[in-house]
Amino acid sequence: MRAIKQIVHFGWEQALSCLFPAVIFASLAITQIIPLPFLPRYDWLLIICVLMQLWMVRSGLETRDELKVITLFHLIGLALELFKVHMGFWSYPEEGYSKIFGVPLYSGFMYASVASYLCQAWRRLKVELVKWPPFFAVVPLAAAIYLNFFTHHFSIDFRWWLSGLVIIVFWQTWVTYEVNGARYRMPLALSFVLIGFFIWIAENIATFFGAWKYPNQIDTWSLVHLGKVSSWLLLVIVSFLIVASLKQVKEQSPTKAEMDESFS
Repeated sequence: MRAIKQIVHFGWEQALSCLFPAVIFASLAITQIIPLPFLPRYDWLLIICVLMQLWMVRSGLETRDELKVITLFHLIGLALELFKVHMGFWSYPEEGYSKIFGVPLYSGFMYASVASYLCQAWRRLKVELVKWPPFFAVVPLAAAIYLNFFTHHFSIDFRWWLSGLVIIVFWQTWVTYEVNGARYRMPLALSFVLIGFFIWIAENIATFFGAWKYPNQIDTWSLVHLGKVSSWLLLVIVSFLIVASLKQVKEQSPTKAEMDESFS
C-alpha cells in the first residue's frame, strides 16, 4: 500500500514539474482543432509560451535563476532548429510572422520546457548528485555532444562514441531524490534513458498536433522512428549536464551573507 502511495506521490510531483510542457501540448492541440483569429497559429503559440513563462516567474513557480537557465536552453534549441531546418531534417510548413529562416520562435520554448521540467523536478524532488564527475570532464563532454548534432552532417557521427564516454564518465554517479519524506536513488545513466524515452513519446504527440513535420510526415502522420530516442537521449544529457553544472557553481559560490561574515 505504501509503495502505491509513493508512486502516486511521485507521479504527482512529476506532473507538476511538467506544467510548462503540458501547456505547450495543450496549445498545440487546441490551435490545431480551433483556428484562432487575427494571427497565424505559430504566432499564437509564441504568445501563449511567452505569457506562460511570465506567469510562472510572477507566480513563483520558477525562480529568476531558473529563468536564466531556461532562456539559455531557448537559445541553444533555436540555434539547433535553424540548422536542422536548413538541412531539411524537418520543417514548419505553416505561415507565421514570427518565423526566422523558416523556424518559428515558439520552437525554442519546446527545448526550454525540457529545462523547465529539469529545474522543477530538481527542486520538488530535492535531487542530489552522488560522485559527480569533475567540471573539466563534464563541460567538454556536454559541448562535444551538442556540437555533434551539427558536425555529423559533414563528418563522422560520434554519437555512439559519446554515449560510451557518458557511461564511462558517469559510471559511479547516482542521483538521489525524495518522495514524500523517503529518499531513493538510481544510476544517473538510467535517468537519462528514461527521460529521453518519455521525450520521444512527447515528440510523437507534438508531431501529431503539427508542432513540426519530418519529411515522411508531410502527407500523413506516422510514428517517429524509434532511433530518434538516441538523439533525445543525448539532448537530455546536454540539458542535464548544463543544469547540474550551473547548480554546482551556484552552490559553491559564496552568498552575500557569507561574504559579509567572512569580512567581519
